[in-house]
Amino acid sequence: MGYDNNSNFALIVVLFILLIIVGAAWIY
Repeated sequence: MGYDNNSNFALIVVLFILLIIVGAAWIY
């Protein structure tokens, strides 16, 4: 498996969504 830019972008998006969920949970 080579370095896939699309899968890397998807991973960053998933991490970003997790960060938003954790941030929202922290606010509540």
